[in-house]
Amino acid sequence: MALFRNASSGFWGNFRRFASSGCTIYSLSSGYVKCGVSVIRVSGPQTKKALRAIVANKEYEPKARQAYLKSFYHPASKEMIDRGLLLWFPGPASFTGEDSCEFQVHGSLAVIAAMLDALGKVDGLRPAEPGEFTKRAFFGGKLDLTEVEGLADLIHAETEAQRKQALLQSTGALARLYDTWRRRLIRCAAHLEAYIDFAEEEQIEGGIILQLTKELKAVRREIREHLSDQRQGELLRDGVRTVIIGAPNVGKSSLLNLLCQRSVSIVTDQAGTTRDIIETMLNFGGYPVVFADTAGLRRYTTDSIEQEGMQRAKDCLAQSDLILLLADAKNITQLTHDDAVAPFVDNYLGELDIPLDLCAGKRLQLVANKTDTLTDEEHQQLARLTKVLTISCHKPDKMPVFLGALEKQLQELCGEPRAENPRITNTRYRQQLERCIENIDIFLRDYRPDVYPDMAIAASKLRNSVRCIERITGHISCEDILDVVFKDFCIGK
Repeated sequence: MALFRNASSGFWGNFRRFASSGCTIYSLSSGYVKCGVSVIRVSGPQTKKALRAIVANKEYEPKARQAYLKSFYHPASKEMIDRGLLLWFPGPASFTGEDSCEFQVHGSLAVIAAMLDALGKVDGLRPAEPGEFTKRAFFGGKLDLTEVEGLADLIHAETEAQRKQALLQSTGALARLYDTWRRRLIRCAAHLEAYIDFAEEEQIEGGIILQLTKELKAVRREIREHLSDQRQGELLRDGVRTVIIGAPNVGKSSLLNLLCQRSVSIVTDQAGTTRDIIETMLNFGGYPVVFADTAGLRRYTTDSIEQEGMQRAKDCLAQSDLILLLADAKNITQLTHDDAVAPFVDNYLGELDIPLDLCAGKRLQLVANKTDTLTDEEHQQLARLTKVLTISCHKPDKMPVFLGALEKQLQELCGEPRAENPRITNTRYRQQLERCIENIDIFLRDYRPDVYPDMAIAASKLRNSVRCIERITGHISCEDILDVVFKDFCIGK
């Protein structure tokens, strides 16, 4: 039982270190751009002292969470800097859990520089480090690590779907789910340790083992269901890597330019114009997509530069989530029904010298380009194939249909963020959850009193399963994890 009390000692040790450091930090929180209003944040035990110094009133007592229109002064020169809004947030009812305040001033660079210089003249204050406000909120128990990382994702969100997912995570959707599993696992481990330590003395029922085994199987089933999400949350967070491949001069670069609505790739009549990978990220119907134009693929070539370009295309293909396989529409009109599409794709990949296992487990969409060269009869034949998308980069009148079908595929890949079913958004979460299941499996496999009577050894696996969850939420302080989490925050956050 003592192990669980000590498991978070690193967390509380860091918290006490921050709480007793006596440092009060300040920074611009709204970004260094010219704007109507900029927000400067202060947090720490000397916040009220700083507030009074800036308003030039040593006895000033603002009410909590109310906005005051005040004049702000430089404490050294006594000159007025600006006139703006002041808000006071006494701890622990603040973002960081400490005494905090905000100065909302006009957003000129000169005003910002003067305010930061003024705060720097107050004893006990220092500039904040990147992510330090959020780190203090974490150590103050205001956020767990999943909420911290959700906040970082919200700051960096570029699409509507990313915003929804990040908002759910930053407001505790994942934290509540993981904390429920953690508490259930702790309860199982505690019951087991009580049985080990006191079963004979206190006459604890042996049926408690059957109950905790049943509970462990239920938790394991729920975590497995959570893991079987096809990486939807991670795809939405990082972007769907979509690679455009095909034979030389089939229209890959033209398609990328149409998707981007600008000239990203060079397009000529000469085959093999593209030699390197050209990537661009787009907000596609609210979903983040990283499109990659690649070199044309074919089985034989003596050009060493083209060979290198084709190898890079295959490497890009191996890292992709969605494959757009471009082919000449005339070649596809030979197919008579949808059942012939899969064999055609396999043969075409063989012609491009792409191993089939390189595309295994990936979503692949066959796209027929150059439909403007088809006859009416060929158009009718192509229209019968529901598994093929058709476009003409020279006459993009069918692009809306293609774009709608592509957006539907992205919706299926990324899913829709929902509060009742939060998704895994970070590879770190997935790894720790998999390890958690492994430890539960080992316990359920090894704990058999008739064959393996040393319950103390088996019980250690339950403790390890709890630690796996705690490494996600931050109940165990791991400096390397914390460094990764907070490094992506800006100075004022």
